[in-house]
Amino acid sequence: MLEEEAIKKGIELEKLKEEQKKFSKLISLDDKINFSNANRFAGIDIQGLKDNKLIVAISILDENNNLVEEKYSLGKPRFPYIPGFRAYRELQIILDAYNKLEEGADVFFIEAQGLTHPRGLGLASHLGLRIDKPVIAISTEISGGSLKKSGDFILKGNKKIAQRIITKEESNPIYVGIGHNISLKSAVELTKKLIVFPHKLPEPIILARKFAKKAKKELEIK
Repeated sequence: MLEEEAIKKGIELEKLKEEQKKFSKLISLDDKINFSNANRFAGIDIQGLKDNKLIVAISILDENNNLVEEKYSLGKPRFPYIPGFRAYRELQIILDAYNKLEEGADVFFIEAQGLTHPRGLGLASHLGLRIDKPVIAISTEISGGSLKKSGDFILKGNKKIAQRIITKEESNPIYVGIGHNISLKSAVELTKKLIVFPHKLPEPIILARKFAKKAKKELEIK
């Protein structure tokens, strides 16, 4: 139904699907940097407001999980909510927040699909292409219809693109996936390294979420 409504509004979804498939071929499954030297880790969180605007918050931590910088952007999406096309709705507002950063980050974490997207270009991968940085995709479920499972791994063809891991006892697992410019091995290692009890998600995402909710509350009061 949502896709039908989009088509009526003149949005060429088939064209966007082909674009996603095209860009997915540009995703790198290799480490762009030596992550043993990484010391700046960014988390991204997105919150919705009542007036259909979105807040995107980015928090950057150092290797000791100390907050280094945080910035947020506020914007109204120009693209409707349609499953499978999240990047077209949210990416520009993410880039607005990214462009405000004064401190760089070695890697970015975001709760989104990466290569596990049905057409291989989820928000995490789309973001990675735009900023040319390593991006790790964190999710609680996998939706790609053509993907295969082998033990704890999610495969696309014969390539491992995501891994199911348990980060907190008696909690549901999370999937760590490739966004861009990072191997699955490095993505999993970094995710595990940045889990702080009692949280099940990496700390950069936890702090970005707290910052986003704080900004949201202040904006709603105003």
